[in-house]
Amino acid sequence: MAKATKPAKAKLADKSKIGKIKSVGKAKKKLVVKAKGAKRKAAVLPLPEGVKLKGAKLPRRIRKVEARVLEPLSVSVAGAAASILDELWAVIEQRRLSGDVTSSHSARLLARGTAKVAQKFGEEAVECVIEATLGNRAATVLESADVLYHLMVVWVDAGIKPIEIWTELKRRQGISGIAEKAARPSGIIRAAGTSKLP
Repeated sequence: MAKATKPAKAKLADKSKIGKIKSVGKAKKKLVVKAKGAKRKAAVLPLPEGVKLKGAKLPRRIRKVEARVLEPLSVSVAGAAASILDELWAVIEQRRLSGDVTSSHSARLLARGTAKVAQKFGEEAVECVIEATLGNRAATVLESADVLYHLMVVWVDAGIKPIEIWTELKRRQGISGIAEKAARPSGIIRAAGTSKLP
């Protein structure tokens, strides 16, 4: 008759707990090995593209990350186009004119002043950068939409119409970015307090 083994006193749910126990001492390190019931596996690293190892598969967590990051963006909303920005600007301008701060987020934000409008835009831009840096594709799409909304609020607050931006973008089309920056007025350089503008 096989002898029943006692279950380990502490159940370890994640590797962070294992790491903490390992650093305490050798006795607890042995407990961890017994609790896991298996020898340590060698770390499996992702292979370069095009290189395949026979019978080997990437770890599940790496496959999940790759599926999330490399997943193509599928847009299924009918009528989605860049013209939505013009429509969004018009709605925000309408809300500004109505001044209904009780039912309109845009009106409430605009009523708080330029500094708050700019702060919210900055916050959303930082959140977008963080998600993009982490490779969170879906979150980057969502945060990008927030950035564009808050940019439209900045434009409404500043009295800028989208056509002014579109005109400037059209003017720059076909011009080298380096040449365009070199042609900026010296007043911009003085106002910035540095000659090291990107």
